[in-house]
This record gives sequence, structure tokens and C-alpha cells, in this order.
Amino acid sequence: MEPVLEIRNLNVEYGLGDKAVRAVRDVNLTLHRGEVLGLAGESGSGKSTLAYGLTRLLAPPGVITGGEVIYHPEKSEPYDVLGLSDKALRAFRWAETAIVFQGAMNSLNPVHKISTQLTDVLQAHDPKMSEHSRNARAREMLKLVGISPDRMDAYPHQLSGGMRQRVMIGMALILQPQVVIMDEPTTALDVVMQRQILGQLIELRERLGFSVIFITHDLSLLVEFSNRIAIMYGGRIVEEAPAATIYRDALHPYSKGLLGSFPALRGPRRELAGIPGSPPDLAGMPTGCSFHPRCPKAFEPCSTHIPVLGRPDSPDGAARSVACWLHPTEQPVG
Repeated sequence: MEPVLEIRNLNVEYGLGDKAVRAVRDVNLTLHRGEVLGLAGESGSGKSTLAYGLTRLLAPPGVITGGEVIYHPEKSEPYDVLGLSDKALRAFRWAETAIVFQGAMNSLNPVHKISTQLTDVLQAHDPKMSEHSRNARAREMLKLVGISPDRMDAYPHQLSGGMRQRVMIGMALILQPQVVIMDEPTTALDVVMQRQILGQLIELRERLGFSVIFITHDLSLLVEFSNRIAIMYGGRIVEEAPAATIYRDALHPYSKGLLGSFPALRGPRRELAGIPGSPPDLAGMPTGCSFHPRCPKAFEPCSTHIPVLGRPDSPDGAARSVACWLHPTEQPVG
């Protein structure tokens, strides 16, 4: 498959000097054109920091300390997003890569109408576009995400939570970007609205052809809606595989713990088994594998040596990668 975004050895820290906290550690990840890549893990595992790092939206004291983010446009040569000038970066955001943030009520400006917030994006990127054309495009996008164009003049507080999230999706897609990053966009919504919005997102992706990075702590959502899933823990990718493979045969004990934390919708009833303990303190990471203090299968090398993300020695090893001493790897990823 053709890549649209390649993250190579990305490192992100908060703070400077000896007290800096490494929130993202040597992450290698590839998003292919037209696919949905799920990014899962507990709170504090580095998922949102990774998303804000690759789009250069990190708030101080967040700093990218190494790596590359290679974007592959459809009709021009690839380039490193981290090397763009401020002017080029402004053109890149929303036009090439857009973000749907967690909590739409906090993302939308409460004192501006929906129409204003949608058309501002168009005016910023295409100043020559007429007001009539901007309004027509905004109405088209609202209709596309399932909102009546009659709500153009509504304020955010006059819309339901699901409608506000649909507005955010419409705003993200209004310039037809190639990559859409969704940072836990359905966390505050009930399960019925979650399914409606995610189903509509998949339908839009099939119609418009963009790629999605879907970030959530809810692995059950990713199993259903993603093509591939990457699991993060302690700022690192610990496993990556097709969604069906993760669900059927997860290799990393942390991945298995996440899968055991939600009930199965079909088949025999089973007891939920959470993961004991808490995620590691990024300011004082344990030696070796960061998951070993919580891992039921930890053995001698786990506490002293960091496992490298690589292709496991198995028949389907070419389609997946894992960082665990239980599964020797043939070659590192990245």
C-alpha cells in the first residue's frame, strides 16, 4: 500500500535539561493512503502527544527532540513536516492534515455562529473565494455530515453534543485533506451516538478517500472500525497489526489486557480482567520493558533490557510487529 504519512524515530519531551520528561520515545509508524489506523492505550501513554507532535501543535513546554514526519502529497514530492516554515505549516494544516479534537464544545468558539467558524477556514486558505461560494461550501459540508443547513446560524450551545462533533468533522473535511486525525472524538457521547458518528466517518472516508488516525483508549471501537491498530504504552509502540489479528491473536500482554477490559458482544460470557497497577510515571520510567512491573508473564530480561519493536518469528510476521521478549523478532521496525 502507498504511504501518505511516515513517522520516523519521533521523540517528544516536556521540559528541558535533566528534568525533561520523554512522552514519546522513538516512534515509527506508517499511515497508508485510504486506511484507518487506530492508536490505542491508557491515558498517559503518549497518544495525543504523538498526534500534536506530528502536526507541530505541541503547547509549551512540549518540544520535538528528534525524528521525522514525512508527508506524501498526491501530486508532488514527499517532505518533512517538521522542517516546514511557519507560512508553509499554516498552509499544510487543515488543507493537508486536519484534527478533530476531543470535546467539541471546547473546540468550537462559543460566541461565533457555526457558519462563521466553517467559512473562516475557507477564507484563511483561499482569500479569493467569494462569500457566496464559502457559504455554499459550508452548507454542503453540514449536509454531508448529517446536519440540516438550516442550522448554519446556530451557536454551539444550541446544538447537541453529537451535532457539535459532526460540525467539527465537517470543519476538518471542508478543505478535503488527505489525513484526518481524530483525538478521542466520541469520548463524551453515548454509545448510540458514538456508533452513528463513527459509521458516518467511515462512509465519508470511503466517499472522499482520506486517511484517518483514530486515537482512543477504547480498543473495542478500534477493532470494529480500524484497518490496523497500533498499541502505545509508556510513550512507545508495543504492538502493531491488522485489527482482526489484534482481536484474534494479540501477542503483547498489554494488548491482551486491553482486550480483556471490555465485554464481548457475541459468544459466551466471560469475566472481565483488568490490568493491575497503573501506567508508569514518565518522569521515572522503570528499567527494561516499561510494562514489566504490571506484566503477568514477565521473566528475567524484561526488567533489564528494553525490547525492540520488530517482526515476530511467525507465519504472519510480515503483517505485524511487537516489542516483547516473549516473542523474538527477526528484524527491527523503522
